[in-house]
Amino acid sequence: MAYADSDRLNSVQAVKLLVAGGFGVGKTTMVGAVSEIAPLRTEERLSELGTAVDDVTGLDGKKTTTVALDFGRITISPEVVVYLFGTPGQDRFWFVWKELSVGALGAVVIADTRRITESFAAVDYFESRRIPFVVAANCFDGADIYAEDEIRGALDLPDSIPVQLCDARNRESAKSVLVLLLEHVQRTSAGHPPARN
Repeated sequence: MAYADSDRLNSVQAVKLLVAGGFGVGKTTMVGAVSEIAPLRTEERLSELGTAVDDVTGLDGKKTTTVALDFGRITISPEVVVYLFGTPGQDRFWFVWKELSVGALGAVVIADTRRITESFAAVDYFESRRIPFVVAANCFDGADIYAEDEIRGALDLPDSIPVQLCDARNRESAKSVLVLLLEHVQRTSAGHPPARN
C-alpha cells in the first residue's frame, strides 16, 4: 500500500503561484479566500515603530502585516495541486521575494486603485525577471471603480498583460483571477523560455 501512495505522490504535479503587491492591498485576504486548507500566515501586529515606517494612509483598521509569507493550497484534480505563496508588501521584506519566486510559474499582482503607486515595484519585479503575471484590481468598499484599460494605463502595462477587477474577499472572484493567470501562463509559455530567478 505504501508503494501505491508513493507512486501517486510522484505523479502529482505541483504548481507554484505567487500573490504579490504592495502593503495592504489584499494578498493575505486573497490567499485565505481561495485556500482549501487553513492558510499558513506569518503576520505580526503593526507597532508604532512600523506605522512610522509604513504608509498606512487609507488602511483604516489594518492591525497586522505579513512579515514572511502566506501559504495556501488548492487541489485542481488528483494530479494537479496549486500552492499559493503570498508575499510581504513592505520594502524592508523584499529580500523574501527572491526566495519565494524560485520555481514560480506566475504571479498575481494585486493593485489597490486608491494607492496605485503601491503596485509599481511588484510590476517591475516580475517584468524584470520575465515571470508571467496578471494584475487584479482589488475593489475595496467605497473606492472608485476604474475600467481595466484605465488601470492598465495607470500602471503603463502592455496589452499583453491581463487586468481584471476582483474582490479579494470573495472565493469565486479570487478563483477567476487565478484561472486568468493560469491561462496567461499557458499562452506565454509557448513563446518564452523559463524565467531565471
